[in-house]
Amino acid sequence: MKIGFIGLGNMGAPMAANLAAAGHEVTGFDMADVSVEGIRMAGSAAEAATGADVVITMLPNGQILRKVADEVIPAMSKGAALVDCSTVDVDSARAVAEKAEAAGLLSVDAPVSGGIGGAAGGTLTFMAGGSEDAFDKAKPLFDIMGQKAVHCGEAGAGQAAKICNNMILGATMIVTCEAFALADKLGLDRQKMFDVVSTSSGYSWSMNAYCPAPGVGPQSPADNDYKPGFAADLMLKDLRLSQQAAESADADTPMGALAQALYARFVEEEDGAGRDFSAMLPRFETRGRDKG
Repeated sequence: MKIGFIGLGNMGAPMAANLAAAGHEVTGFDMADVSVEGIRMAGSAAEAATGADVVITMLPNGQILRKVADEVIPAMSKGAALVDCSTVDVDSARAVAEKAEAAGLLSVDAPVSGGIGGAAGGTLTFMAGGSEDAFDKAKPLFDIMGQKAVHCGEAGAGQAAKICNNMILGATMIVTCEAFALADKLGLDRQKMFDVVSTSSGYSWSMNAYCPAPGVGPQSPADNDYKPGFAADLMLKDLRLSQQAAESADADTPMGALAQALYARFVEEEDGAGRDFSAMLPRFETRGRDKG
């Protein structure tokens, strides 16, 4: 396929490189001066989109997505697919899908899970919203860039699935870190706690696969001085999206709201910026009960 790829940052560059390595003709564009092996760089987003069978975007937020969509949609050929892999607000995803469909294009919102390692290794999970036809057109590309693609429903459903998942993840990581800090203060060995919880009703992905305690469980960012696998800044972004969606949908999400408030404090007022989201554990280790 001829593919336009817009947004060649930490996630987009390896995803685009994997498509090129699989034999697709990829033309890329990024606001920064970047080069990616196997990819011809265009001078604008519209140029990258011209003549493409599929245009993929990987962008920081919904506002930028809307702006890029306004540039690329008029340049795309009828029947081509616009596939947005950014994590953005549901309203922006739906607005872009509406514009694309009005222009005779197929549209998919397909945020990803798996981080930079998953992008490089081609092991991402895609959560896709859009029509069956749009999903079917994008699926062969998802199979190259990732290991799993789930069609979640109509436009916006991919974003909805991603932010619901990450709201759970943010809240469970916080309570996992709280539990380790409490175990320390109760004199309970961390390894013993892990051995119990990881095989009991408290098990979770945060505990079992991404344990925030160094030297406990499988290798994780905790064993690398909390260098980000998934940055606390990005968790905060996703939690804010979850609360924006909750407000829009009139949904009661008190745990999600509290998780957002704690990550906001961690990133913006404490030392969480640039650290992994599991670095909440050293935060709780040093805190007593009445510090707010």
